Amino acid sequence: MLTHRHSDGQLHSHPLTTQNKDGDEAGTLYFFVPKNGDIARHVASDPVVNIAYANTDSDSYVSISGRAELREDAAKKRALFSKMVEAWFPKGVDDPNLGLLAVNVVEAEYWDVDDSKMVQLYKMAKAALTGEPPKNLGEHKKVAV
Repeated sequence: MLTHRHSDGQLHSHPLTTQNKDGDEAGTLYFFVPKNGDIARHVASDPVVNIAYANTDSDSYVSISGRAELREDAAKKRALFSKMVEAWFPKGVDDPNLGLLAVNVVEAEYWDVDDSKMVQLYKMAKAALTGEPPKNLGEHKKVAV
């Protein structure tokens, strides 16, 4: 999910697919968005965004803070464009409305929970009964980029 600030001051989130999943660009994540859409319009005036990833099967979560910008990079568009993207942009990689959103990562955090759901539930219930925060629910770290 990519979250940006809307012109009304509220936070708005959109499900987007990260295009460079192989990590080919250190510190930059790429997404395709319509140039005439909400995301492009709002990040132009307020580029601060958050990207959240979750794998609920393994209880792993990542939150990324960054600055977004639309880039005109035809070579990068061609390298990242796929049949899946074509479903959203049927005119193809040369669609004039195809925007390449680059998010330059500023900071990332992750949470990784090792305990089973039952153990987590027990720790949460214990915390609720004792009034103390749950302890040892997994690993949490911040990574500066």
